[in-house]
Amino acid sequence: MDHFSYRDGRYYAEDVSLETIAQAVGTPFYCYSTATLTRHYKVFSAHFTDIGAKVCYAVKANSNLAILNTLAKLGCGADVVSEGEIRLAIAAGIKPSDIVFSGVGKTATEMAYALEQDIFQFNVESAPEVELLNQVAVSKGKKANIAIRVNPDVDPKTHAKISTGMKETKFGVAIAHALPLYKLAAKLAGINVQGVSVHIGSQLTQLEPFQQAFARVRIFVDELRKEGFTISTLDLGGGLGIPYGEDEPPLPDSYAEIAKQETKGIGCQLVFEPGRVLVGNAGILVSRVIYVKKSETRNFVIVDAAMNDLIRPSLYGAYHHIVPVVAPAASVKPEAVDIVGPVCETGDIFAEQRMLQLPEAGDLLAFRSAGAYGASMSSTYNARPLVAEVMVNGSKYEVVRKRQTYDELLSRDYIPSW
Repeated sequence: MDHFSYRDGRYYAEDVSLETIAQAVGTPFYCYSTATLTRHYKVFSAHFTDIGAKVCYAVKANSNLAILNTLAKLGCGADVVSEGEIRLAIAAGIKPSDIVFSGVGKTATEMAYALEQDIFQFNVESAPEVELLNQVAVSKGKKANIAIRVNPDVDPKTHAKISTGMKETKFGVAIAHALPLYKLAAKLAGINVQGVSVHIGSQLTQLEPFQQAFARVRIFVDELRKEGFTISTLDLGGGLGIPYGEDEPPLPDSYAEIAKQETKGIGCQLVFEPGRVLVGNAGILVSRVIYVKKSETRNFVIVDAAMNDLIRPSLYGAYHHIVPVVAPAASVKPEAVDIVGPVCETGDIFAEQRMLQLPEAGDLLAFRSAGAYGASMSSTYNARPLVAEVMVNGSKYEVVRKRQTYDELLSRDYIPSW
């Protein structure tokens, strides 16, 4: 459920007309719903309150401070993958004691900053990383709390580019070979081994891969304890999908049931890292039609948003439901159209042969389920400024990230003296 809907033929975000926002801020723009974000967090977290789990939002999904602050007020933590994301999380009001630092390529500088903030846990992914983290921690007179991310070699049955739990990927340590790394870490003066971490991928639409991964990790935790390790935290990652098109991913209650079933009596603080499932359907991208171009074989609807604003369709072939902001008359029959952007790439396509009532130049279109990996993956390719981001709360709305100006875009470059 989300809070984007038609009223009298006009598309609204909560109680605000998207036409009103477009007139005020221009297009394209991202629009986020406070009510939807709040509801999704509460629905997800409610299933884990009975076991005292820590819910840490995956900041990479959408790092807007307004999103992070909304979640912080609800008591959410953060799963981060860079120093920048740590800084964003803290600036938004998330406590360092609720921050988990993941990622395969943490630098010494990033480690030092995280240690200074006394974050909850580092999820480490290799022997060289453990050794570097130890050096940094010792130099600062601190101990780094770590969980080692194990790779259970489970096929998440998702897109190859967002699959992280198989042995061919760069993530984690093969679960069959992780024990020696635990033994190494336990000998290091700057390391406190406290947990196990696992994350097998993103946009999972089946429960079976989660169940397989959680079961294998449960067995591994038992093995570690037999070896004398005190394992107090178990980070089960994120990855629960959302319905973009025809997919019907499991609901959070079913996901929670699997997690609880596989970890019953384990005696660990459980950590979850939801991202897309919290923010994906809480955001849309609104774009205006520039031209309708008819060729011999295609109807091209050319819009002012492009792959640099929302790259998922170009990068993953991802589906986004696209709706007109002003509903056309029911008598207008849908036609097959290609919805494309103005970027100079053939791959700048949002939808191919999509059935839609043919719009006209100036019409507004809303790209649904764009709250996750939309703005956070955007760029200035083709010297296109970053778009505005707006948050709605009931009948109010505010710009939460201003549209980049051309002066700001140009100010980052310098012509050398020669």
